[in-house]
Amino acid sequence: MFIIKHKYFFFSLSILLVLSSLFSIAFFHPWNFGIEFTGGSLLEVGYPNGRPDAGALKEKLATLNWVGTQVQETGADGFLVRTKDLSEPERQQLMSVVSDNGGTTIEERRFNSIGPTVGNELRTKAGWAILCVILAIVLYIAFAFRGVSHPISSWTYGIVAIVALVHDVLIPTGIYVALGHYYIDVQIDVLFVTAILTILGFSVHDTIVVFDRTRENLKLRTWKEFSVTVGHSIEQTFARSINTSMTVLLVILALYFVGGETTKNFALILAIGVIAGTYSSIFVASPLLVAVEEWQRKKEAKHSKKK
Repeated sequence: MFIIKHKYFFFSLSILLVLSSLFSIAFFHPWNFGIEFTGGSLLEVGYPNGRPDAGALKEKLATLNWVGTQVQETGADGFLVRTKDLSEPERQQLMSVVSDNGGTTIEERRFNSIGPTVGNELRTKAGWAILCVILAIVLYIAFAFRGVSHPISSWTYGIVAIVALVHDVLIPTGIYVALGHYYIDVQIDVLFVTAILTILGFSVHDTIVVFDRTRENLKLRTWKEFSVTVGHSIEQTFARSINTSMTVLLVILALYFVGGETTKNFALILAIGVIAGTYSSIFVASPLLVAVEEWQRKKEAKHSKKK
């Protein structure tokens, strides 16, 4: 009952985090979109005899006068070079620069080129994918909870779950953008979208576990008050939610510290999303059900007095 009793404190904390994330998203521009969304070329090269200094390589690439060129270290001996969409002569020119005009032994490990039209299509489809997932979640929850329409409607469970999902997406996105602005080289790419969709799935799963226990307790009518029922439902699922999240988080942290360089940012945003999702399912979603029920009760009481 501690969580339900202090629900407005947890709501205030979430609002503060969400507003901070919105500030980060709105003002830390420009966003660093990956070539999957903007179009461009990606070259990954390795230096078997020792990787040169990243600063020196950036200075050499600057002489090409290609706007938006970026260099990122990968692995123990490689670089990722992101540029505009390159023609074959320009690709050869790039290879000449990264190999110091042929004086350095290099391995071309990967080269991808995506046109701007394909990039815009991928960005549109990514947005639609996220919207379709959210809509499907609302419809499913409303259907699954149709048997417990008292004291709040089944649609309320779905809407509250979406509020929690928005919370769980905005917070890691805001932190990710802020980290990219101040500390690390991050990109909004396909891996970012994959991480967001994974966070959506994990978060709604954790939220549904608590909601489902609430539904069972409402059917059993063990407690008369809705707030007491929700409070005990949270207590009954608290250990399970924490243990599940910790297990997932350990795997993600292992991927971040031991995995490859290309999956580091993916693991980072996923870890932040898991923490945010666990917090929202326990401290935001279910207490919000109680807040809605209290608001409806006060509204009905006020309406009855007018009569």
